[in-house]
Amino acid sequence: MPNDRRVVLTGVGAITPVGNNIPEFWDAVVNGKSGADRLTAFDPTYFSSKIAAEVKNFDETKYMNVKQARRLDKFVKFALAAAKDAYADSGLAPEKIVPERTGVYIGSGIGGLNTVESEHRKYLEAGPEKGPHKMSPFLIPMLIVNMASGIVSIELGLKGPNSAAVTACATATHCIGDAFRIIQRGNAEIMLAGGSEAAITPMGFGGFCALTALTSRNDDPKKASRPFDRERDGFLMGEGASVVVLEELEHAKKRGAHIYCEIIGYGMSGDGFHMTAPDPEGNGGARCMMAALKDANLNPEDVDYINAHGTSTPLNDKVETLSIKTVFKDRAKKVAISSTKGVTGHMLGATGGVEIIACAKAIEDQVLPPTINYEFPDPECDLDYIPNCARKTKVEVVASNSLGFGGHNGTLIARKFRG
Repeated sequence: MPNDRRVVLTGVGAITPVGNNIPEFWDAVVNGKSGADRLTAFDPTYFSSKIAAEVKNFDETKYMNVKQARRLDKFVKFALAAAKDAYADSGLAPEKIVPERTGVYIGSGIGGLNTVESEHRKYLEAGPEKGPHKMSPFLIPMLIVNMASGIVSIELGLKGPNSAAVTACATATHCIGDAFRIIQRGNAEIMLAGGSEAAITPMGFGGFCALTALTSRNDDPKKASRPFDRERDGFLMGEGASVVVLEELEHAKKRGAHIYCEIIGYGMSGDGFHMTAPDPEGNGGARCMMAALKDANLNPEDVDYINAHGTSTPLNDKVETLSIKTVFKDRAKKVAISSTKGVTGHMLGATGGVEIIACAKAIEDQVLPPTINYEFPDPECDLDYIPNCARKTKVEVVASNSLGFGGHNGTLIARKFRG
């Protein structure tokens, strides 16, 4: 199959710590309204980090009935909600699709950790004799990562390619990129793609605390996540889901779909360096961006904006800056860059999806979101990070980076649709 089929983005949906719909999410991102606060899912008193960016006021009854909700882990509920919203936003309906040519590619970095913990607790409380009989028959399908994609396909009647990437914080970016390839190759006309995460549990949160990866700025939650700032001390853990509808261009035009942007490039690479730390020279991230640019048939000077991974950890932000300098050379200080994680926190496997949605909205509204809480310049992070205030400007081509534990890197490139 030829790889010259064009792919456009025609629908968006997100459940986030700053809003459970796109208008609320985008307003918070543009205006720098942080979703951080003291953690409420459990008592964080004895944890080194006591703050998080939690999804608030999520009404699952809008998307599923009570019986179904009992059989789904929280990350699957988030994914189903975001997917249904994206599907509705795209204007798709059963009579407008061929089910066998419409697929789903939604992953998660961690999966059903809520289910693992609650069911293990049942086992321990009942003891080894009665414990095996206390566990839910839905334990396994509730916790496995691919069930988000599976449930979305079942609920919407989609019978095309169905898969799920698991690449830590690069998950959603890889799912969207792989779905882009599926349409390019001619294996589908439409793909719903993205990521979902609901790992703010005692084990999930405690594990990141043990890694010393989380911010401990507990007395000032709204300013805790501060990408590229000299005083950054770790990432703010978030949760939620993000799903986009990708569609073959002629199919989208034929049905008169609203087109947010065109996806034109996708790059992947592996650091091959460390379980959690990025390659200190930034070579993995640089190769990933260069692969995406080559795929898009662009030069570095064609890019107007980079939505950086920008986690607010000391090493990641420094290394990503090095990667950008390697790729963009003399132009590195001229390209606009920001991280939206100061607002949303780090949504782990869902983060790449909300960030490409932010890129699509940036193209649509011709405004670049800021990096909030940028107060103290770091000499090792000395690029244009759009500090604190959004920027109205011409936006044609954007890139979005995601870097995951294990050295998994992904970059997507999108362009304003010109027909």
